[in-house]
Amino acid sequence: MRRLFVMVVLTVCVYGMTAQTTDKNLLGVWLAESMQYDGERKIVCGDEAGFVTLKYYGEDGEYACVFFVRGENGEYLMQAHEYGTYTYKNGVYSEMGRPAGGPDALVMVDKNTFKGRWFNRSDVWKKQNNMSKKLLDYILETLRREHQISSTELQNLIRRDVFRK
Repeated sequence: MRRLFVMVVLTVCVYGMTAQTTDKNLLGVWLAESMQYDGERKIVCGDEAGFVTLKYYGEDGEYACVFFVRGENGEYLMQAHEYGTYTYKNGVYSEMGRPAGGPDALVMVDKNTFKGRWFNRSDVWKKQNNMSKKLLDYILETLRREHQISSTELQNLIRRDVFRK
């Protein structure tokens, strides 16, 4: 009986530690604060730069990425970039089915900041804790709608309807 009790306690501890190492701090909306290509000066994103990138990480592995750009007339434009899935467990990050990045692909600095590296660019991201549900729903629904069509089907439609081939 004592052995069974010890085994149950050990099992609970192991599963508890595994759950704790799965980082839930990534969930939510993140805005690019800055980016820097190797050998170039740092670009601070935001209104002064005229653009910002937004990433969304959902509990079910949903991943969305859009660009916001300030147009010449001062209005903000949204450009869909990517929509798919991500994984982030035990410090290993992958998005859109790409191979998992190295140890610097995504590093949680604290619960509101992460740093990442993509090829020759280093990024700093800040969590956006008070985005309106209405705007987030619009972003996600736009991306979901755009990605209901396969890229092959989209290419065929563009070929047929735009280039008349």
